[in-house]
Amino acid sequence: MTGCSGAGKTTIATALEDRLVKAYGKHVYRLDGDNLRTGINRDLTFSEADRAESVRRTGEIATLFADSGVITLVGLISPYRGDRDAVRKRHEEQGIPFYEIFLDVPVDELKKRDPKGQYARVESGELKHFTCIDDPYEPPLHPEITLKTHELEIEQSADILFRRLEMDGILEGAPKLTPPGLPNPDGDEEIDLHVPAHLREERMAEAETLPKVLITDLDLNWLQVIGEGWASPLKGFMREGTLLEVLHFNSILVDPFNLTNNKDVHTSTTNFEKFKEFRAPDRVSMSVPITLSCTEYTKAAIENSPHGAVALTTQMGNIVAILRNPEIYPNRKEEIATRMFGVIDMGHPYIKEIYKGGDYLIGGEVELLDRIKYNDGLDKWRKTTRELMDEFREKGADTVYAFQTRNPTHAGHAYLMRSAGENLKKEGYKNPVLWLSPLGGWTKEDDVPLDVRVKQHEEVLNSGLEHPGGLDPAKTVMAIWPAPMVYAGPTEVQFHAKSRRSAGASYFVVGRDPAGMKGSELAVAHPDDDLYDGDHGRYVLQNSPGIGSMKMLSFVKVMYDITDNVMKVPDESRMDDFISISGSKMRLLARNGAVPCSKTDIPTDLVGANCVPSGFMVPNGWDIVVDYYKNIDSGRWIPWSRPQVDPGASSQTKSEGKFGTSSFRLEHSTYESFWHDIPLRPEGQSDDIINLVTEIPLYMTAKMELQKALPGNPIGQDSNSDGSPRYYTYGTTFFNYGYIPQTWEDPSLKDSLGNGGDNDPLDVMEVGSKRLEMGSITPCRVLGHLELIDEGEMDNKVICIALSDPDANSIHSMGDLERVKPGTVDKLKDWLKRYKSSDGKPENALASENPTSTNEAIELIHETNNRWKNLCGKGSGFVSDGHGFWLEAAGCKGRSSTSSGGRSGSNLATWDD
Repeated sequence: MTGCSGAGKTTIATALEDRLVKAYGKHVYRLDGDNLRTGINRDLTFSEADRAESVRRTGEIATLFADSGVITLVGLISPYRGDRDAVRKRHEEQGIPFYEIFLDVPVDELKKRDPKGQYARVESGELKHFTCIDDPYEPPLHPEITLKTHELEIEQSADILFRRLEMDGILEGAPKLTPPGLPNPDGDEEIDLHVPAHLREERMAEAETLPKVLITDLDLNWLQVIGEGWASPLKGFMREGTLLEVLHFNSILVDPFNLTNNKDVHTSTTNFEKFKEFRAPDRVSMSVPITLSCTEYTKAAIENSPHGAVALTTQMGNIVAILRNPEIYPNRKEEIATRMFGVIDMGHPYIKEIYKGGDYLIGGEVELLDRIKYNDGLDKWRKTTRELMDEFREKGADTVYAFQTRNPTHAGHAYLMRSAGENLKKEGYKNPVLWLSPLGGWTKEDDVPLDVRVKQHEEVLNSGLEHPGGLDPAKTVMAIWPAPMVYAGPTEVQFHAKSRRSAGASYFVVGRDPAGMKGSELAVAHPDDDLYDGDHGRYVLQNSPGIGSMKMLSFVKVMYDITDNVMKVPDESRMDDFISISGSKMRLLARNGAVPCSKTDIPTDLVGANCVPSGFMVPNGWDIVVDYYKNIDSGRWIPWSRPQVDPGASSQTKSEGKFGTSSFRLEHSTYESFWHDIPLRPEGQSDDIINLVTEIPLYMTAKMELQKALPGNPIGQDSNSDGSPRYYTYGTTFFNYGYIPQTWEDPSLKDSLGNGGDNDPLDVMEVGSKRLEMGSITPCRVLGHLELIDEGEMDNKVICIALSDPDANSIHSMGDLERVKPGTVDKLKDWLKRYKSSDGKPENALASENPTSTNEAIELIHETNNRWKNLCGKGSGFVSDGHGFWLEAAGCKGRSSTSSGGRSGSNLATWDD
């Protein structure tokens, strides 16, 4: 800092030192004339040469201090430009950042201040050769910062310097990775785990060869969080050591520059026997476990694989990532739940998700094979941390403050967001940018759906500042936050803040009871009451370990002012002019389709008048909220980020409804019925070749099945007892699954143990290596079958291999199958016996551990075909009509093949005795 005597160099340096020590814990030292002339410069006079030497010595001391990690604040008049430039050059040679700060104050102002009485002595003639009066002062030509301290308060001047150091990344202790003014990601490493485009095809081919690990849609949300950098410096699902740190400390130790040989501590297999000599030096926030569970079935597949990696595969069978160097360890569900939530409530929605997980966890680093997209019309609002940083840069942000939303945004929220921006400007920021951040991952069932919130937010931005509930789009970035909501109160809100910091936010707006919810009726301490104290979240967040320099902006209570139709902080002198509109009242008004109130006559009973004040919410946004609450049970909403995927169906099919919901139906384009009209086997083929109709393609876990009671017998998704779509949870299927048309396992047909047929077509497990399309009809060679006893029913599974499979010519029997694909039979038996166990159900049994021969399987097919004929009234036996099946297809009890209603007779079923 250079400038005339009295300009405020020491005063401002002292104030800046205070900020640096208290806000960042930095080592700081001030050098000025007072402490230099009593020691190292005591032999120097005020001659031009000695002044130059004083500056030189001070510059050398500053470089040494900086080299030792000390921020040095130098306050010297330093009147000669050449001396200052020499010090700058010396710093630049050492690679040390150097700032020249010019305290530009008029001499008349300095004479008024005159803190040491020196200007008065100059005026009296007592003091000669005084810089800026009768000795020259050469002002800087290009200083980094100029401070007109006579126009600024001391704290304002210090704050300008502090913000500049912050913006330039000087205070991070690491190379600057982000735009000026935005913080580095936690761990000082930018995380982007997407496979480069030129390697994608190669990695996908590799993934096909790896063991498949099933991930749920909730897991997919967490995978996105990891891969896009929201949980930096995490590079994969947590290993056991990382999880322990998170559970016990809400943070992890990191060593980004390998100072203690711990750079890879979170990417290495956990070792409980040998510890590093030194522990990692830095702590970053990480409060929420990000784990991936699996069953014993998947664990065995990984441990028996020669590969050091696995392919992460969605419920719909899509491979989305590779996980390297997997570490498998016990899923200690009770420990995780109790430490994460601090409450006992088995009805808590996320605690239930934890307990639904497998008995093991898989840790390891991930590579995303492509951008995770959900194809739900909202992907344009999903941005990676890197994309957000770029957008903040484009808007010229010198700081970013994030506002998380779980509900539609009303004018009270808008007031808080706009006020926060104005307050940041008062702190010295020029262009604070708001990040409107709707949570997008998994949420509990009664939360406002994601699409409702996002579309309502769009209208808030479209309204701009013309409405008190609008926001300035030029100063706002909207981007969906991808993480699941876990409702862990004070523990979770730390992750909310940390993940926003990883995408560029320095401030996080936090309200009362962040991430909280009411306890369920099963909660031990707080049934139907707040699980967490409303004030605890903000307190914990402000004092949490590893939060670094991130600041919190607290909500204030706002109410609706009926005098000007604006929501604001209430004026206590006229409280009768303010009304409160709670969330429950807003929901009731929306459900009742409330219309705008008169601007000049707002009733005290809004519900009774069924009107909403005009300034409460932007009009188009209110219409969206009303539409939702009036049609809340319509099923057309998008609750959270779940992939909308194509079923991968055969081109010979047609569908209606949304795949992944109970509305989905798949019909054949040619055959009227998927059950009755498709031939049992291709024309001209031997008895060991059948037609397989694929319901569940390879890797898919959506439990698709023939709908026997519906017209046309389409393929749809089975449902759980609560009506939700059913998925296998045991693991990823390693077979194509379907049935043989024109067959029926008759319940009246008993096996030797007295178990009757399961009342379905005969099931097939195709063991080839290629994925068959849903609804496709595939010629398949019968190898044998296994008789499954499932809850007292005989549920036979025919084993076959598609004739189009590369191994089909080598496999003609179960013996061949075991020779060509060792271990396949044991995997089939394990799946059949245990696939329900991951849902908490008892294991199934097999009538025999040994599969039957091909001929025995052919006999079973023949018998079930005859039983189907009886069902259709075409056989020798009689079947009563109490089954509830749709049998009106031409191939069964419907019209004859010669009057097929426009369908070709040649496409109808033939009977094969």
